[in-house]
Amino acid sequence: MATRVDELDDGIFRICSSVPGGATVNQFLIDADEPLLFHAGTRRLFDDVAAAVAAVMPLERLRWLSFSHIEADEMGAMNRWLDAVPGLQVIHSPEACAMSLDDLADRAPRRLAPGDTLELGGRNVRMIATPNLPHNGEATMM
Repeated sequence: MATRVDELDDGIFRICSSVPGGATVNQFLIDADEPLLFHAGTRRLFDDVAAAVAAVMPLERLRWLSFSHIEADEMGAMNRWLDAVPGLQVIHSPEACAMSLDDLADRAPRRLAPGDTLELGGRNVRMIATPNLPHNGEATMM
């Protein structure tokens, strides 16, 4: 499996891992005062994705972890990230926290209501509910 990092815009990176069958798994890293990783990736890809993040910044700088929905390719490595980065906090919608993350995450997640903004320091992201896409009721975009 090959993993690469592409800077899409100033301080916004896509980490892309090729997986068997011709598919890819993508994460998005926003470099800011409080960096955010959107999508944790699968547990199996953790070492490759962590190395890709480390090529951009020290892992300890990561502050926030979020993902679009509860599924292995989006959040399977969540607890590996929490183990690797003591100051990292998962942030997601109240629905995702109540349905799954309060139980699945090794550290309590922070809730961010749809429409609310998370200030990263120099950049902001907004939680957008997308219960119709991709397929789960807790689905969101940032």
